[in-house]
Amino acid sequence: MPEAARTSLRVRDPEVPDIGARPGLPARRDDDMRPYLPGVEPERQLNDWGRSERVEGFMDRTLVDFFYHHWFRVEVEGIENVPATGGAMVVSNHSGALPPDAPMIAKAIKEEHPHPRPLNITVEHFFKGYPGFSMLIPKMGCVAAHPANVQRLLYDEQQLVLVFPEGRKGTEKLYKDRYRLRRFGRGGFVDAAMRARVPIVPVCVVGAEEAAPIFAHLTPLAKLTGLTYFPITPTFPHFGLLGMLGYLPAKFRIRFLEPFHFDAEGLNEDKALVQTVAQEIRARIQENVWEMVKKRKSVWFG
Repeated sequence: MPEAARTSLRVRDPEVPDIGARPGLPARRDDDMRPYLPGVEPERQLNDWGRSERVEGFMDRTLVDFFYHHWFRVEVEGIENVPATGGAMVVSNHSGALPPDAPMIAKAIKEEHPHPRPLNITVEHFFKGYPGFSMLIPKMGCVAAHPANVQRLLYDEQQLVLVFPEGRKGTEKLYKDRYRLRRFGRGGFVDAAMRARVPIVPVCVVGAEEAAPIFAHLTPLAKLTGLTYFPITPTFPHFGLLGMLGYLPAKFRIRFLEPFHFDAEGLNEDKALVQTVAQEIRARIQENVWEMVKKRKSVWFG
């Protein structure tokens, strides 16, 4: 049968000249398949880090808004110290069995700042080991605490990045050690800010220590369950995993301090300077935290 007389259900693409196309093959048309390959959720909006406006908005309306306005009754000072544009690193003290400080800081910038901005929250790598949870946290604006990620967000994308230099040492802290800041590591967060030439905004959070206090750790159960640590709190483990979200209604106060600026190039090469700045930031946060704790009249009412 002649070639012209054959029929086929497959639509043949015309052979047209195309730079880079091999002879005899159809021209490349990158946009041809887009209408036929819709996403699973065509209405969603995701950025390169997997942040979902739909998921983040749902969490904000259902949980974060309730905790911010009604449960913790957050009061904010010095929000004007957060830059309205450009990259900046936000550095805070850290505490609580399942720390509520990060979403409260992000909500404060969203609610109280004259120019609200999204806040990217750095998290430990061990979160990747928890099924479901590891898939949810990127959608809410969390990124792995890796120097390359921080550099890209600060320098290339000019975003706000939240860092907790105390790391796990802060979240594992017992109630008897509340508001005593742990060591700020080796100053890696200062090195990252200097490398990107962005300011560091220190933040003090008071209330998280009482909202999610830890009275003891059960190391054998942590090994048995595979959890990073197995804390004893007012609501966990006797109320199950949901007990980790059983925060006590402590009054939250968040204070944004004056930023440290690093405009000169190559400051991060001076390791002694990096350590000095890290210690100074820690000392300033610690001083203000003690002042805020001393001034409050009640844990529950401020």
